[in-house]
Amino acid sequence: MRGRKPEKFELKAKDKAILQKLLRDGQTPLRVARRAQILLRRVDQQERVCALSEAVERNAATIWRVCQRYAHGGLQAALYDAARSGHPPVFFQGSTQAD
Repeated sequence: MRGRKPEKFELKAKDKAILQKLLRDGQTPLRVARRAQILLRRVDQQERVCALSEAVERNAATIWRVCQRYAHGGLQAALYDAARSGHPPVFFQGSTQAD
């Protein structure tokens, strides 16, 4: 097969339990659930990133990025986006006056 050989990827036991719980929970945001699925499949099957990217329907770069974020920052960094600078968006509701 072509491409990089998969590096040995390991999750902490408590992190694996947290990820499984997030996937079973019906309230987990889709983005977080996809990242949890990537981490679990990467550790359980030790498959190549290209094969995993096809299975979870995500780009290989996404798989690498999620795994790198876990390696460098832990579970919170891998699952959730960092806070961004700037003013949060403001949504205005329509006119409340009666015409």
